[in-house]
Order: sequence, then structure tokens, then C-alpha cells
Amino acid sequence: MNLKHELLSACLEHVNKRIVSYKNEIELIKEAIESNDKSGDDEDDSGSGKLFDDLEKNSQHMADASKALETLKLINPNLKHDSVVLGSLVTTNTATFYMATSIGKIDVDNSPYLVISLNSPIGALLKNKEAGDSVTFNNTTYTIKSIS
Repeated sequence: MNLKHELLSACLEHVNKRIVSYKNEIELIKEAIESNDKSGDDEDDSGSGKLFDDLEKNSQHMADASKALETLKLINPNLKHDSVVLGSLVTTNTATFYMATSIGKIDVDNSPYLVISLNSPIGALLKNKEAGDSVTFNNTTYTIKSIS
């Protein structure tokens, strides 16, 4: 398996774990809400209010993770890229970026990769750039050495 396949696989695993975690959390919150409703204790609704807030937050996180999964499904790790696009592996003078979805640092074969979205601040700067181009972000200049 080549590096881009490994990176995509690691990203899919990460996002799928998040989805399962949010699904489980949502189920637990729903059960707690039902249990509060059945107890019929109307004196303290603040507990239910917090549960509904937690449900809403987890539902939003779940939607974000599902959107990330859909983005990952668009990546073909077999394609070679001449400019920075979704699925590109971008090696710079200071870091190696995998253009996918906002996950952050992951290690594959004991090497660090920054998995970022094209919509992130640095992703937007790198988008459509080619080898030899440079971008500056947070006072650091990144010169693209290669794109695959």
C-alpha cells in the first residue's frame, strides 16, 4: 500500500471512530432525556435543558464528521497531482501536508503528516499552488518541494 492510501485509510479510520463516538453519545443522551421525562419530576428542568444542549452539540459534531467522511470519499489516492487539490500530498521545506479534511497531525510509518482541509487558512493558501511556489502563514514560509 502506498503512502497516500495509508494516509487516506488513517483519515477514514479517524473520522469513522468520531462518528461512532458521537452516535453512542447521542443515544446515551436520548436515553437520559427519556428517563427524565418518565420520572415526571417537573421541579428541576435544568438537567433536561443541559441534555438537550448536549444533544444539539453532539448532533452538530456528528453532522460535521459525516461531512468530513463525504469529503474523504471524494479522494482517489491513485491520482498524481501537479497542483495542490483535494487528495494531494504536499511536501514543503518544513512540513508535509495531506489535503483532505481538518484532522491535524497523524503519524504514518513513524513520520508526521498534517491532515488539513483546503478550506483551512493554510489550505486556502496552498490551494492550486505548484512545486516551487511559496506561501507564508503565521510568519512561516512554506516552499513546496513536491506534490503527489
